[in-house]
Amino acid sequence: MPVQHCPFHATQLAAQIPPGPHYHRPWRILHAPQIRQEIGQLDAQTDCQRIVYLLTCYEFPFDITRSLELALFHTFGSRSVSRLLDSTGEFEQRGQLRYDDTSMLIAQFMEAGWDRDLGHRAIERMNAIHARYRIRNDDFLFVLWTFIDFPIVWMASYGWRTFTEHESQAWFNYWLGIGQRMGLRDLPKDRESYDRWIQSYEQREMVYAETNARVAQATLSVMEHWFPSVLRPWVKPVVACMLRPQLRKALGWPHPPGWRIACIKGVLQLRARIKSFVSMERYPNLLNSRSYRSYPGLRMQPEQLGPDCSSKLAGDV
Repeated sequence: MPVQHCPFHATQLAAQIPPGPHYHRPWRILHAPQIRQEIGQLDAQTDCQRIVYLLTCYEFPFDITRSLELALFHTFGSRSVSRLLDSTGEFEQRGQLRYDDTSMLIAQFMEAGWDRDLGHRAIERMNAIHARYRIRNDDFLFVLWTFIDFPIVWMASYGWRTFTEHESQAWFNYWLGIGQRMGLRDLPKDRESYDRWIQSYEQREMVYAETNARVAQATLSVMEHWFPSVLRPWVKPVVACMLRPQLRKALGWPHPPGWRIACIKGVLQLRARIKSFVSMERYPNLLNSRSYRSYPGLRMQPEQLGPDCSSKLAGDV
């Protein structure tokens, strides 16, 4: 029988928020400097969950969401990863649902942390979904690296401020902790060694494959339906400007004109400059304030997210 929709109650969700001070925007539009002061006083290792919560829900809600979307898109350039995703048919048949399920699971453990009930259950559900497939450890490490690297790089390019070195270390520690709870082997101990490992991986796996192009196109189709029909032809050209050159090559996409890349980057940098003076998002931006197209008005339990567990297992990748 299908799982019944069971939305969270506000009191249940509030209990999952990591303990600590809550902040309000001065004059309802300015950034609260106390957030950065608290982050600076926290330990990048033992307090990384709290730091990630503050960065995600207060300082950079829009930027982290966009950077993680790009991170997931980057994984389609791996022929090994795309082969598995293409074999499931989930992106082509239920692309918006898979996007919402992934986004909600990640939001649950980023907001609650990995120790609290909601975050722990979200990680357990993610592991249960992954266990249905034979996924190589190298591919897990590659995907995890994108979640570390892309937000740090995005903030340096388009954020209203960059991550401090302290914040970058806490961000790395947090995702390393997620990798440990996923049971990944041979996790690099620092970002530099991880980056070197990724260079070797991408030389082997980030090459053109038809499955790369199919999964990317299925995802683009989902993104196009977020906009009015008149704007949909511009989705791919804009996305192409945001991709790294190696990924465009692996997807078989042409290099965009330089003027178009400059325009897109200019708009994002203008937004960053404006946002350096005023805070634009809800404060804090929590799970119960976000909308998901597949679950209008609902907040699903972690166990209700992901593909039907009765689906046939995919083959080796």
